[in-house]
Amino acid sequence: MGQGMKIGLDEYADVDSALHRWEPRSKLVGLMTLIFAFSFVQDLRLLPAMLAVTAVLYTASRMPLSFLLTRLRAPGFFLLIVALLLPFLSGSTVVARIGPLALRQEGCLALLVIVVKFVSILTTGLVLFGTAPFLTTIKAMRALGLPSILADMTLFSYRYLYEVGDDLQVMQTAMGLCGFRAHCPGGRTLGTLASLAGSLLVRSYEQSERVYKAMMLRGYGRAPRLRHEFQARLRDVIALGGVLVVAAGFVAVEISLRGLGG
Repeated sequence: MGQGMKIGLDEYADVDSALHRWEPRSKLVGLMTLIFAFSFVQDLRLLPAMLAVTAVLYTASRMPLSFLLTRLRAPGFFLLIVALLLPFLSGSTVVARIGPLALRQEGCLALLVIVVKFVSILTTGLVLFGTAPFLTTIKAMRALGLPSILADMTLFSYRYLYEVGDDLQVMQTAMGLCGFRAHCPGGRTLGTLASLAGSLLVRSYEQSERVYKAMMLRGYGRAPRLRHEFQARLRDVIALGGVLVVAAGFVAVEISLRGLGG
């Protein structure tokens, strides 16, 4: 297994915590419902409660803070683009001027909502997928009714994404040893990078063909035997009920605040 596989979402799946011991189907339903509830929130007064619930969840997972910060770094670049543009483009109430740019109150408030929802949703998702092996989560989806073909595609996409990353790293190392420098501009550099991308796609396609043929030889496609691998206990049901109540509370308060504001 390549080095990339060791830094996946389930790196800390073997940690002993209440969230790790939570029955996977109940955890999937509860945390996904909470994520949708977070996405529904627009009122600024609910943002502290969202952050508090998110902090409690992540603390209960007993995963290190460095793991969270590392996983938020890549999607944070996209948020940075919004942060640079939204406060200057949205709204009409100018609170400050920076040269020719006008900092607007509505844009700043909208950015605050986006940032809090971004952190809360991604952290909750990380807790969902990081507190159990990814295969276990896929099995829980399958047990909840996800079609087997979608479950297989999700698992293979996750598994072979790291294989493609390993191939890319090997090819980049080989090109570097041959004297290639990607930071040097020019048509020749672009041509080399295009050839690299094409070679990677071809190798990925050929590997997918080999994997598919090997799976067919082993009987893939036959009707699987459904086994009851999960058993919800009373504490799992209580935990699910508690999370659903919290999610419903966010939605209910948001609707109520919108009604008062209207």
